[in-house]
Amino acid sequence: MTEPAADPDSVQGEHRGLIAAWLRLSPNHRGALWMIGASLGFTINSAFVKTLSAEGLDTFQIAFARALFSALVLAPFFYRAGLGVLRSTVPGLHGIRAVSGSLAMVCGFYAVGQLPLAEFTALTFTQPLFVILLAVLILKENVRWRRWLATAIGFLGVLIMVRPGAAAFDPAALIALASVFGISLAVTLVKKLPPGESHVTMLAYFCIASIVMTAAPALAAWQAPSLSQWGLLAAIGVLGIASQAMIIRAYRNGEASFVAPFDYLKLILAGLIGFLVFAEIPDHWTVAGAVVIVGSTFYIARREAARQPAEPRPAAPLA
Repeated sequence: MTEPAADPDSVQGEHRGLIAAWLRLSPNHRGALWMIGASLGFTINSAFVKTLSAEGLDTFQIAFARALFSALVLAPFFYRAGLGVLRSTVPGLHGIRAVSGSLAMVCGFYAVGQLPLAEFTALTFTQPLFVILLAVLILKENVRWRRWLATAIGFLGVLIMVRPGAAAFDPAALIALASVFGISLAVTLVKKLPPGESHVTMLAYFCIASIVMTAAPALAAWQAPSLSQWGLLAAIGVLGIASQAMIIRAYRNGEASFVAPFDYLKLILAGLIGFLVFAEIPDHWTVAGAVVIVGSTFYIARREAARQPAEPRPAAPLA
C-alpha cells in the first residue's frame, strides 16, 4: 500500500515551529549549539582524513582535494565579488597568511594520519598559547604575568604528552605543533589587516595559495580514489568550510566566555571516535598532558573574556 504524501502545510508548520524554538533560545545558547556543531564537524573531518591516510592516499592529495572542494563551495561568493575579490591594500599580508594557513593544513593532515585522534586533537588546543607568543612578537601586545604563567604551564602539558627523548616519542607530534603554529600565525595576522578587509578576500587568497602549493605534489603522488574515497574527499572540503562558518556564528551569537568552553567537546568526541572507529585508547600520559593543556587554555580564555567582556573573541576565517 502506498503511504499518503506528507501534508505540505504540516511540513511548513513543523519548519516554522523549529525556527520559533530556535529564536526562543538565548543568544548564548544559540552560540553554544553552533560551537558544538563546529566541534563535531572538525572532529569528523579529522576522522575522514585519518581514514583516507590509512587507505594509502597521500597527504598532499588529500590537502589538494580539500582546497579544491572548498573553492567549489565558495565559488558563488567569489563570482559575486568578481575580480575585486583579490583587491586589497595589503596583498602581501594576505599572501603570508594564506601560505601559513596552507602549510598548517598540510602539516595537520599528515599529523592526524600518524597520531591517535585524541592526542592530535589535544595538541590543537595549544593554539591560544602560540597566539600569545605571536601577539607579543608581532602585535607588540603587553601580556601580564598570569597569562605568561598559564602559557608556560600549557607548554609543560605538551611536554608531558609528547615526552621528547622517550622511546614512545612520535615525531608526528612536532608536525602537529607546526600545524598549530601555522594556524596561530594566520589568526594573529588577521589583527594586522586594516579595517574593512573582506572575509571573502581572506578565503580567496587561502584557496588560491592552498591549491597552488599542493597541486604539483598531489599530482606526483596521485592515486585514483574509489567512489567512497571521492565522497570522503568532498566531505572534507565541505565540512571544513561549514565548521569554520559555525565557529564564526558561535562567536557572533554568544559571549566568548560562555561559548569558548564548548570547543573542548572536541577532545571527548575525538576520544570516542578514536576508540570506536580506530580502536585507539589514550595512555595516561596523553590524558595528563591534555588536562594540563586544556586547563591552561581555559584559564587564558577566561582571563581574556574578563579583560574584554563586551567584545566577542574573533574567529579567523580559515577555509
